[in-house]
Amino acid sequence: MSNFQNTTSSSIIFLLTGVPGLEAFHTWISIPFCFLYLTALSGNSLILFAIVTQPSLHEPMYYFLSMLSTTDLGLSISTLVTMLGIFWFNARKISFNACLSQMFFIQLFTVMESSVLLAMAFYRFVAISNPLRYATILTDSRIAQIGVSIVIRGTLTMTPVVALLKRLSYCHSHVLHHSYCFHPDVMKLSCTDTRINSAVGLTAMISTVGLDSILILLSYVLIIKTVLSIASPEQRKKAFSTCISHVGAVAIFYIPLISLSFVHRFGKHAPPYVHTLIANTYLLIPPVMNPIIYSVKTKQIRRAVIKILHPKDI
Repeated sequence: MSNFQNTTSSSIIFLLTGVPGLEAFHTWISIPFCFLYLTALSGNSLILFAIVTQPSLHEPMYYFLSMLSTTDLGLSISTLVTMLGIFWFNARKISFNACLSQMFFIQLFTVMESSVLLAMAFYRFVAISNPLRYATILTDSRIAQIGVSIVIRGTLTMTPVVALLKRLSYCHSHVLHHSYCFHPDVMKLSCTDTRINSAVGLTAMISTVGLDSILILLSYVLIIKTVLSIASPEQRKKAFSTCISHVGAVAIFYIPLISLSFVHRFGKHAPPYVHTLIANTYLLIPPVMNPIIYSVKTKQIRRAVIKILHPKDI
């Protein structure tokens, strides 16, 4: 019988986990994680500041990029305190309500990032298929409406997923297997039927991230079809080159996410630290890499960032 008795949700304390088997090296492990967090926070903040302050960047493409940077900042901040708290101070305890709050924001920003990537794919298709009319199609007010709908979509989808965890009883060990609250992790600690929770969680992910990935793929099929109909090889090359940054952002978002899903379902015999490292990578790599990709591949962003960092050189 478990040493933990069934308790009310408000009194539950969960224990987060750092890197299993490498607890003695947590201080050293924290160094690359600190670097990644600093890179993510500074990079996305810089891009946001550049877009807000540079009138030349007040265009649809950069508005969507500012949404992407905002979601990346939210995703980074959502895990920053618990992850570094474990590595630096072995602060593993988290209350049930704090755990649900963290889980909600992690999932909200994940769904929002997926939605923003879909909106950016739609923008790319409109810009390539209607280069003379895309500015009239994607007006400032329409982009604002898209942004609001992305937030509403994520909130309405993820609220039931998190709220339904309150109906469960938790009488098993309260040790979670990640350095942040992860929905499947918390469900596994319940001693009551979790089939409804699993069904709602799966439906939420399929109807958001799953559907978005299909629509992004479809948009690129249409983009490729449109580009191949362009007569000039030089114009075809130019059209394809404008998609490189977005393709990179899509890859670094979906590949870690799919890898985490596969490890949880089929990697039961893998060492525990493999699960932890992939889970942390899934949350940190997109916020770290997106600013780098867009700064390197987008000339206007690169110029704006250089202007902010070295104003006297411009």
